[in-house]
Amino acid sequence: MDIKNINFVNLHAHSGVGSPFDGFGYPQDHMEYAYSNGCKALALTDHGNMNGFAYQVLHAKKMKEEGKDFKPIFGVEAYFIEDVVEWKEKYEQAKADKKRARQLDDSKSGINIEGEGESKSQGRSELNRSRHIVLVAMNQTGLNNIFKMVTESHKGDYFYRKPRIDFALLEKYGEGVIAASACLGGIYAGAYWSKLEEGEEAILNEMRRLTKRFQSIMGDRWYGELQWNRVPQQHALNKYVIEMHKEFGIKLISTADSHYPTPDAWKDRELYKRLGWLGRSKPEWLDMELPTEIQELECELFPKNAEQMWESYKRYAEECETEYDDDIVYQSIKETEVIGFERIEDFLPDNTVRLPDFVVPAGYTADEYLEHLTHKKMTYTKHQNDKVYRDRLAQELKVISDRGFSKYFLTMAAISDKANEMMLSGPGRGSAAGSLVAYLLGITQVDPIKYGLLFSRFLRADAKDYPDIDYDVASPMELKDLLINEWGENSVAPISNWNTLQLKSLIKDVSKFYKIEFKEVNIVTSRMISEATPLAKKKHGIKAGMYIPTWEEVLEFSDTLKGFLKKYPDVEHHVKSMVGQYRSCSRHAGGVVIAEDLDRHMPLINSGGVIQTPWSEGQNVRQLEPMGFIKFDILGLTTLRMIEGCIERILCKGGNCNPTYKEIQDFYNKHLHPDVMDFDDQQVYENVFHSGKWAGIFQFTESGAQNFCKRAKPTSIVDISAITSIFRPGPLSAGVDKDYVRAKEEPDDVWYENEIVREVTEETYGFLIFQEQIAMLAHKLGKGISLDEGNLLRKLLTKKGTGKGARQKISIRDRFVQGCLEKGMKRDDALHMWQNFEYFSGYGFNKSHAVCYSMISYQCAWLMTYYEGEWMASYLDKVSDKKKEGAIATAKTLGYTISQLDINISGRQWEYDEANNALLQPLTTIKGLGAAAMDQVVENRPFNTAEDFLFHPDVKYSKLNKKALDVLVRAGACSQLVDDRFRGLKHFWSAAVVDRPKNKKKFGENIEAYKDEGEFTKNETISFKSELTGIFPFDLVMSDTIRVKLEQLPVVPISEYEVAMSVEASEDDQLLVWFVPRKLTKKKTAKGREYWILDVVDSNNAMVSIKCWSPSDKDTIFVNQPYMARLDHSEQWGFSTRSIRRNFRLLG
Repeated sequence: MDIKNINFVNLHAHSGVGSPFDGFGYPQDHMEYAYSNGCKALALTDHGNMNGFAYQVLHAKKMKEEGKDFKPIFGVEAYFIEDVVEWKEKYEQAKADKKRARQLDDSKSGINIEGEGESKSQGRSELNRSRHIVLVAMNQTGLNNIFKMVTESHKGDYFYRKPRIDFALLEKYGEGVIAASACLGGIYAGAYWSKLEEGEEAILNEMRRLTKRFQSIMGDRWYGELQWNRVPQQHALNKYVIEMHKEFGIKLISTADSHYPTPDAWKDRELYKRLGWLGRSKPEWLDMELPTEIQELECELFPKNAEQMWESYKRYAEECETEYDDDIVYQSIKETEVIGFERIEDFLPDNTVRLPDFVVPAGYTADEYLEHLTHKKMTYTKHQNDKVYRDRLAQELKVISDRGFSKYFLTMAAISDKANEMMLSGPGRGSAAGSLVAYLLGITQVDPIKYGLLFSRFLRADAKDYPDIDYDVASPMELKDLLINEWGENSVAPISNWNTLQLKSLIKDVSKFYKIEFKEVNIVTSRMISEATPLAKKKHGIKAGMYIPTWEEVLEFSDTLKGFLKKYPDVEHHVKSMVGQYRSCSRHAGGVVIAEDLDRHMPLINSGGVIQTPWSEGQNVRQLEPMGFIKFDILGLTTLRMIEGCIERILCKGGNCNPTYKEIQDFYNKHLHPDVMDFDDQQVYENVFHSGKWAGIFQFTESGAQNFCKRAKPTSIVDISAITSIFRPGPLSAGVDKDYVRAKEEPDDVWYENEIVREVTEETYGFLIFQEQIAMLAHKLGKGISLDEGNLLRKLLTKKGTGKGARQKISIRDRFVQGCLEKGMKRDDALHMWQNFEYFSGYGFNKSHAVCYSMISYQCAWLMTYYEGEWMASYLDKVSDKKKEGAIATAKTLGYTISQLDINISGRQWEYDEANNALLQPLTTIKGLGAAAMDQVVENRPFNTAEDFLFHPDVKYSKLNKKALDVLVRAGACSQLVDDRFRGLKHFWSAAVVDRPKNKKKFGENIEAYKDEGEFTKNETISFKSELTGIFPFDLVMSDTIRVKLEQLPVVPISEYEVAMSVEASEDDQLLVWFVPRKLTKKKTAKGREYWILDVVDSNNAMVSIKCWSPSDKDTIFVNQPYMARLDHSEQWGFSTRSIRRNFRLLG
């Protein structure tokens, strides 16, 4: 047998991307090993999906660029049932049978963990059972058809436990597709398992039936699959498959059924497989003990070459004492070469950019309609005859047309139109605000010419990248659902997010399998991030702000982790091999793709009942754009919901308490739209940005930003933009904030090299704050430097090396210096300015984004100035639970009374009571109080007595049940019902809730029986309110007088220490902090020395731990009492103190 000269093609392979916790490794790992192992092609056939397809395609292109002759083959190992209609009838019958219904499983997930032992056997339930079938594409038509089948398998009745196809789908979409019978869980295996007890002839008859059916659909594209392992049943199955070859002439293929990329990756795969079942009910077929030798396994599942396939056949046939005809097996290996290089075309998928045609009306091209629409919109503005605007529009339209993006803008405009029918959208986000076309289409709300925003910062004529418009709305999920409903799920698909195994959890999970003590592991995982962070920040030159190190940096910089991994080399090997492997599927925060006939161009998947893309697009992975799909980002901004809520309350104040969205939008367009808003109203700046009324003010939620703003005293939108651009780690670490404030205070002292520099940088007092300023100076001062080149310079300045980018940078620098000389500047001054470019390029911020977001900050400030009460109510309604207490504290300092919960007054949202200058806390803040119970309260009140509340004839107490009554009473919402019959709220609670009376007589008896209960203790009240409302009742432990004094000193909340230090203090300072202890835990070190862990909370509702070293017998900590303290702090260890008596002070 001339086995060496066969170009064996493995037509059955799994990766960890599409077959998570079954396959292992990324597709590119499999491809590279196959190539190094002498193979010239490899199919990827993951379970029920093609999630690894984009990796496969992109790496195939890379291999081609590197001169590697390697052919990717595209496919799927689908799950198969014969007839989904027949299955559905049986399913409905089973649902009606309570006993059989318990076996049904309707779960839906973006990933499917292959139940290896279940699929490769008869399985438990006929309804839960499906078989495998391998499908590979012969050409683009076949690929499109496989995409269709995969998508259909994830929809409707086809999706049950797993995505399934049937004969009907094969008949409809079989063109251009090759099919094979798969493994021990496959088509012929199903016949084997189902008829095993009936004997050989029954098995053969069932296989004959299936063969005829598949041949009738697929013809000579139906193959019998042989596999080689030490499973006895596999060899029995092989014999039956060979018999089908003899009887029906079907051709045979041998496959490696590879599941991991290299021969020595088997142990990683075995552990990875087990990780998928942690936290789940362990299947009977899986032994959670790790094998130590590969001989313990039934299969070797790496990408083999022809010789390795032949060796596997010979070895396993001998082990299992099964004789085969060598010629038949040889031909089954040889046939893969025929399929791979003769039957399957050498092609890569069509990646033409796809956008919907429905955004272009009949009779127009996309370019024509975009031009028509923007010129029409221009006539509605005051600039229709302004040459600057008309020239800018013509220039933008030309670039858009030349780059082929007209349809993209029309699609974005269609999204915007839909959004503006139902919710507020933001003024703009990112560089797209520099586009006049986007402004005229209503995608953005900011006139780019008025604010000096550059189109070239968004879209350069010479660039290759796609446009990227991030679109802020009040309720993104609502908008995406509307788009799917109106345009169809085959035109709009949310983008998948693939979650991977993270370092911390992976170390813990792997250590379990090696029986390492949890305590030892926990020490490592609790220290490693804090150890690595300072060194990682130093590596990147970051001196202030937060930074999260990558897992590579943690491995590099954490001494504790390095010592642990050195001690446990097996753990190190597994962790380094498995970190970053696929774990689960979720949904991108805002991304969707929009095109027509999506299922023909990508194999859509089902995740949690939502049809979404199989590939992702984000900061760390780019798969959609290279495949021809443009991501549209529809993002949620809580502040927009606050603005909507405030407008609702303003309209209610005017008598319209149930406004339509159109009425809300009319108010916004009249008062808040950037085209009409007065951004020079100094009362707004003084009331908020100078005085420090920060409640809900967008971008000014941190004390550092607030303090910087108060020092800088902005008087314009550009000032706010500069402040928010500077308040970032880079500029802060360079001291730009302090220099900026000094320059703003003394603008006459700012020196400008010439009038061009003054023109570009005067608005930022001589500083290069915005990226656009560098581009503009390069353009205006340089010789022959276009704005496009100026914006390219922004990227070039941040890159190092000697490649093409370096050559471009030198060319632009030389022309810049030459232009400066021709404009009268000295060479030293020109070179000094270039050095400034290089210095500030790492800190510069996008002006378009900064201006748009500063307008939102100003809108908040305007509402705070002219409708403060309504704004505060909306702010409290929308602020996160984590920040609720801080928001309430802010409201109190502004003079508002926070009303207690009251079943007769509290509604479904925070309200402003102007007569009493009070903010009314809603019932929705009570945890455990469902909407149905809330409806009973709101719809049947007022309740004048306890009896009214407990025995109301119209209240449905099946909804307002004992659990609901319990949380209402303990949260304090029923306190006004406690009359003089009760000795306190605990007395009322015991009589009315704990021993829930069925009638008034029993209630009277309970009042007498529980009269000794009295009142809840202070600590009980604190506990109830904090647990049930998520709000710590600081009013019970800390007076407003103390709070004001702390702010004046200043003593910062402990959770704001790091930010305050980065802005207000030198490295040697120790700022005073305040907090309220909630829990004290006594512990001992490894040497037996006692220390305390003190868990504390502050007004931000942030829980922080303080380590108290060497406490003495005289030290006492009172929980639920306020303290201020001077603490030690390090990034590695957090907060600590070595003397409670010297450093802690009890307040009040």
